[in-house]
Amino acid sequence: MTNPSSASATTATPLQAQAARKPLVGPATQQKKVKPFTKKVLVDLFRGLASMLRAQINTADALKYYSHGLPNKAMVEALLRIREDISNGMNVHEAFRRTGRFNDTIIGLIQAGSDAGQLHQAFQSLAARLKSELHFSKQLKKATITPCVIICVLVGAFITSQVKIVPQVEEMLRGVGAKPDGMTAISFKVSHFTQAVWPWVVLSAIAIAVTIVRSAHIRTLILGLAMSRWRLLRLLIMSLRQMTFLSTIKMLHSNGINLAKSIRVSANSVRNTPFHEELKTAADKYEHSGVPLSTAFAKYTSVDSQVTHMLSIGEKSASLDSQLEMLTEMYEEDAENHMATFSATVGFLVLIIAVSLIAAVFIGTFLPIFLMGPKMMQSGI
Repeated sequence: MTNPSSASATTATPLQAQAARKPLVGPATQQKKVKPFTKKVLVDLFRGLASMLRAQINTADALKYYSHGLPNKAMVEALLRIREDISNGMNVHEAFRRTGRFNDTIIGLIQAGSDAGQLHQAFQSLAARLKSELHFSKQLKKATITPCVIICVLVGAFITSQVKIVPQVEEMLRGVGAKPDGMTAISFKVSHFTQAVWPWVVLSAIAIAVTIVRSAHIRTLILGLAMSRWRLLRLLIMSLRQMTFLSTIKMLHSNGINLAKSIRVSANSVRNTPFHEELKTAADKYEHSGVPLSTAFAKYTSVDSQVTHMLSIGEKSASLDSQLEMLTEMYEEDAENHMATFSATVGFLVLIIAVSLIAAVFIGTFLPIFLMGPKMMQSGI
């Protein structure tokens, strides 16, 4: 492996030169908070860097080649700053850290890969991990956001029919002197009630949605309540969370980072969940109290018993990396299965709600006309 800190003297493009001349400031001194790159962008970046490093291209040149012609100007600027820092003798992981666009997990693995002289493996592992996270994130959004949009559209159609169309039908029947009765009278009462309350219901729904989006605490409370009431959701979320931090621990530990630090860094991947503090506590107990890792996980975390059992086997047989890999694969499979079941269940529920709303629109709009048709004809005679 070539020295990751070496640089090429090839002439930079005007865009690269402009980015390189900008003053280098660390995240601690920046006035404006930078936005981290998306997972899709990072997957492409780490894949590209890993392929070039495997081809014996040094890190500085790999950064230059990848940034050349890249349409993402923010990425170009960040990569050229990293390249300049590396050329000036800075460690690779510190150069990445200074941009403020990479989280602690990424920095930790880059440091491990750099220290072990296996930086290409670190980038490859990051690309694989981020791709898996992106896959499950897309599946979860598809399973939840699309049904919510469909329901909102149908609710809007229902409100429109009750506020605009049904009153016209009622006025038409009133004009011919027909008195509503039975289902027609109930339909008109529903319309009157909807007309009275729909603005408040819509405003309340918008306020609740905004609150949920803006408050992580509220989201956690709602998710916790839903998980306690719906077993399938609980299994899905727990599988995703355990898959996430176990794969991070495995990725870091297999690349040379000690186990306690791997656990602490992996806790950042499940921030805003109960596992975050639990993992940090388990890491402290494992490092400072001398308890076995499986015991620390069993006493101080809420992981499945299968996790502690396999960790115990890994400690006794000196095969911890293999057990972590097995657990990661197991929870990935579980998450896939639970995701498929969850998507099918949500799809069925959405179908029932959609049929109900369409039926409500039909009944409220057309049923009064059908039922009052004979009376309207008699009134005309």
